[in-house]
Amino acid sequence: MKKILMMMLMSAVGISAYAQYDPNALKVLDGMSAKYKKIPAYSANITSSLINETDGINENFSGKIAVKGEMYKLEMEEQVVINNGTTVWTYLPDVNEVNIDTYSPEEDEISPSKIYDAYKNGYKYVLIGEENNGGALCSVVDLIPNDKDAQFFKIKLFIAKNDNSLKSWTMFDKSGNKYNYTIKNFKAINNPSDADFTFDATKYPGVEIIDLR
Repeated sequence: MKKILMMMLMSAVGISAYAQYDPNALKVLDGMSAKYKKIPAYSANITSSLINETDGINENFSGKIAVKGEMYKLEMEEQVVINNGTTVWTYLPDVNEVNIDTYSPEEDEISPSKIYDAYKNGYKYVLIGEENNGGALCSVVDLIPNDKDAQFFKIKLFIAKNDNSLKSWTMFDKSGNKYNYTIKNFKAINNPSDADFTFDATKYPGVEIIDLR
């Protein structure tokens, strides 16, 4: 516990020392944002991992994601999360159960539809340097939330220098967890239906519906 606390304190000191609105970082971030704003909808394969070196945790997940504006559908083996901008459905295949809740943007730190524009509201940003990621030379940018009570105290973005695409990002929380996300096989989608971003219970016979709204 003392080790974890010390690591958190050291991280906080380091962050406060350099957290700022770095114009070089802003140039990279604006280039990334402009790229994705030109794409109304897209799909991609996504891999994620949860790492906590102190607790010896290293869990890996993979799945597919589709995004249209503020809506998204994230399909993974253990769950499917669908957000149509007003309602969120979380389907659990193992128990054939879906939880329905109202989407609250103010409570959503980072979602798949927000990651490209997150820096525009509530974050400082700084260009850390360059690093190879997934075979591409990337600009590395740290986002630091202005809210000291935010769930994640840092988000690290890896943005390809050749085409401004977001290759991966890592989110750091205050309990020592690191959440890594990597995007592959990115493809634009032409005219996807809004119905693709809602949960259709008729496709899941016997599903238990838990409405939390």
